[in-house]
Amino acid sequence: MELRQLEYFVAVAAESGFTTAAARVHTTQPNISAQIRGLERELGAELFDRSGRRVALTDAGRAALPAARDALAAAESVRQAVADVNQVLRGHLSVGMVDGCTVRPLFTTLGLFRDRHPGVGLSLTEGASDGLVARVLRGELDVALAGYAGDLPDGVDELPVVRERVVAALPLNHPLSSKKVLSLRDLHNHPVLGLPRGAGIRTAFDRGAGDVRTALEASSPDAVVELVASGLGIGVLSESIVADRADAVIGRPIRGVDDLASLGFVWRTPAGPAVQAFLGLAGREFGFDADQAVS
Repeated sequence: MELRQLEYFVAVAAESGFTTAAARVHTTQPNISAQIRGLERELGAELFDRSGRRVALTDAGRAALPAARDALAAAESVRQAVADVNQVLRGHLSVGMVDGCTVRPLFTTLGLFRDRHPGVGLSLTEGASDGLVARVLRGELDVALAGYAGDLPDGVDELPVVRERVVAALPLNHPLSSKKVLSLRDLHNHPVLGLPRGAGIRTAFDRGAGDVRTALEASSPDAVVELVASGLGIGVLSESIVADRADAVIGRPIRGVDDLASLGFVWRTPAGPAVQAFLGLAGREFGFDADQAVS
């Protein structure tokens, strides 16, 4: 049994005639008749009643028709799946990453993607998080690992890697370290050190900080930690970053700063085949289920 025979069978059933069906599938009437006869011999039953002016399905034909349609639909799904993979193999993927990125799973993902899809052109761009999101929205980047807080623009989807609160980073043995929670008034009395505007952590802090202003900016969280450890002020960072540098700084929650800071992958919806393939690899490296989140 061949897919071509099933295609001809469905066409004849739809047209109620061999001649019109032949025109529909771009073949000749003798050819389509011969193919249907061959299918009937293989099945051991006539599929059409040819005694009237119009061809009609027999009981066997009516029973076979839904399955024939399902088989053709399944074959089309296979063709589409292969076409999607071929798009990945022939395409280009532009990836963005936040300034000062040291997230090793991202670099591992990039290497795996290059190995798995050597025919894909791969480019990497570093930039401020808000700029990366804007470039994804404009279609200049396919996917980016960026920091953000609150809602993303319409048309951009997300897959968070980390979503956590913002805390104050204090030098070891700082006088405020005895307090379990800091107030915004506490921050007024000390220089505040943070990331540039547009970074997810900075955005989350600014939304709740009122008139507290950041006195000194550094381009990477590691730089903020070193500045704090040097005694230049109080840093504003995410909880996990401070916890990872417990050798140099102490973290304390800030009352009134309630927005969560996120670090995650962002892309314009719907995700294309290359983006889906990239996020699938990233999911294994970062430990999230990309298949359930990517559309």
